[in-house]
Amino acid sequence: MRLEPDALQFFAPCPRGLETVLADELIAMHATAVQTTSGGVHFQGNWLTCYHVNLRSRIASRVLWQVAKKPYRNEQDIYDTTAALPWPEWFPPELTIRVNLAAVQCPLRSLEYITLKIKDAVCDKFRKVSGKRPSVNTVAPDIRIHGFLDARQFTLYLDTSGEALFKRGYRKNSGNAPLRENLAAGILHLSGWQPGIPFLDPMCGSGTFLIEAAEMTFNIAPGLRRHFAFEQFKRFDQIQWQKLKDQASSAQLPVTQIPVYGSDLYGYALADTRINLEAAGLFDAVHLKQANVLETSSPQSQGILVTNPPYGVRIGETGLLAEFYPKLGNVLKNKFIGWNAYIFTADPSLAKTIRLQASRRIPLFNGALECRLLEYKIIAGSMRTKNKSGNESLY
Repeated sequence: MRLEPDALQFFAPCPRGLETVLADELIAMHATAVQTTSGGVHFQGNWLTCYHVNLRSRIASRVLWQVAKKPYRNEQDIYDTTAALPWPEWFPPELTIRVNLAAVQCPLRSLEYITLKIKDAVCDKFRKVSGKRPSVNTVAPDIRIHGFLDARQFTLYLDTSGEALFKRGYRKNSGNAPLRENLAAGILHLSGWQPGIPFLDPMCGSGTFLIEAAEMTFNIAPGLRRHFAFEQFKRFDQIQWQKLKDQASSAQLPVTQIPVYGSDLYGYALADTRINLEAAGLFDAVHLKQANVLETSSPQSQGILVTNPPYGVRIGETGLLAEFYPKLGNVLKNKFIGWNAYIFTADPSLAKTIRLQASRRIPLFNGALECRLLEYKIIAGSMRTKNKSGNESLY
């Protein structure tokens, strides 16, 4: 069945743990039928909705247009469903393609073979209609086709984004294991930070939190610097797309110095941050300095601190973390009274050894890696209190 222009079905994947944040963002963009699921959000809209979400979403990883959803029994069913679609009406055969396939509880044996069948079905349809077929490019394709199989249903998507949406276009230097931009934006949202609230990342690495905060402050659409796969679709509306981009550009605020602070122990990390800030046009907005987090002080009387502590490779030796985390807790307790601190970590020992009691522990995933966002509300006084039995305990 052909989808009507005003009732297109979309799926936006995102880092696991940020589904509700993404749903709120999509609702604010006037998407309809918004429904969360593990790893993303289903929604409906028209092509203008698709363009808008690609341009504006800080949380989504991609915007996938659902072109088919049918039950299947075998590989031939998957081929037939794919071959029945009007691929030549959507993009020309001169563009290169790549097929990605994921499955949960799929009874069929070989995902590689199914991926090949999907690719063959697309190419066979082009050859039948036009006598030409698209070439495959697994590294930098023009068009990405995503398939998903559960125990009974086969769903097929056409990727409207191209490169993942967390690739904003400003990152020139990434340092070691950089945090993805959409995960950083989601963490800022979960922290309750808003533009104007003093913000600090004392272990800023390549500056991802700082740049996302600055872009949010100046209302900079994250997709303005890049191109999207939908620009190569035959249905692409250049006039509407240009209007959206012009509106986004007009809505940007002038770049001024803001209460966003970043520091790092390592000069090379700050050099990466400066390069990325300059590429984003935000070099003059953020306060930067080289400093040891264990010797730093709060830049203002209250605010929000968000950081992703280094792994052992940046500390020097993994064993030193056992000494580092308690010292970090002491710095927060003594020098950041009045602040809310949010520490994003994949290290399960941090919550125990930092010697602070987290008021929230939010599960998040950095790719396949399970992490926690730990919230600490730093207040004056001892970090220990008496419980009803008279025993001392952390609160």
